[in-house]
Parts: sequence; structure tokens; C-alpha cells
Amino acid sequence: MRSFNNYLLVALIGGFGYCFIEILWRGRTHYSMFFAGAIVLTSFYYINSVYQISFFMKCVIGMIIITSIELVFGIVFNIILKEHVWDYSNTPLNLFGQICLPFSLLWFVLSGVVFKAMEKIA
Repeated sequence: MRSFNNYLLVALIGGFGYCFIEILWRGRTHYSMFFAGAIVLTSFYYINSVYQISFFMKCVIGMIIITSIELVFGIVFNIILKEHVWDYSNTPLNLFGQICLPFSLLWFVLSGVVFKAMEKIA
């Protein structure tokens, strides 16, 4: 039961944290970002708990996780449901306007910050 509670707490922190970052960055958020953040942070927590891999690889995997979640959520909420949550169409090296290389590199850095914070807390 403790493990479930840990993951639930991490999911809540991830959901609210992602929304908070969005509000700071662009002044608004969308309910889907709560679920994206929850998925991302629980994934990071699992990776940090189960695997012994280098910090660099954690950052790479984190970048891939965040970019993948962004792509899936972008296709669902932006393209299919037409909710216009974000649009990277004017950003260089974008895919369908849903993900782009500059933000993926930012996710690499953010992943490092999150993994370092997890090390300090654990």
C-alpha cells in the first residue's frame, strides 16, 4: 500500500507541478497538462527507483518521455479534439506543430533538474 501511496503522491505533485510551470511560462494551462505531468513524474519516479543508469541517460530518457507524452497529448487534444492547447508550428524543427527540437532540448535540461531533485529527496 505504501508504494501505491507514493506513486499517487508523485502523480499529484507531477500534475500540479506541470500546470504550475505552464502558468509561469505562458500564463495559462489546460486540464490535460495535469495528466501529462502526472504520467511524466510517475515515470521518472519509477525509473529512478528501479534502474541504476547514468545521470546523462536519465536526462535522455526523460526528454524522450516528455516529448512522447507531448506528441500523444498534442495529437489527441490539439489535432483530434481541436482544443488548441499549444502550437509549435512556428518553431523550427517541429513535427505536426506538436513537438519540436528546441523544446525537447529544454525537456532534457528539465529532466536533469527533476532527477537531481529526486536524488536529494530520496
